[in-house]
Amino acid sequence: MVKPYDDQRHEDTILRTFSEDLNEEELIWHRDKRTREVSLIAGEGWKLQMDNRLPEELKRGKLYTIPKMEYHRLIKGTGQLVLKIWEKNDE
Repeated sequence: MVKPYDDQRHEDTILRTFSEDLNEEELIWHRDKRTREVSLIAGEGWKLQMDNRLPEELKRGKLYTIPKMEYHRLIKGTGQLVLKIWEKNDE
């Protein structure tokens, strides 16, 4: 399966980029094996929806925590989305 994003790995972070040409159907509900903290670098109107919660628009300067194995998804906004991701060692 081809992932709808590109990753650039750095020492302790991942820069994840989603194209503005992305088909929204590629943004599926999923779970991650590790807890992640995420911050918005670029993108407008993109939203994060956690399981059993309303979507929340991603804002610059805010840190979002995604607990391991909790279902979540992104909802497409405008422009390219760039996220900075820190993975926790809680496997």
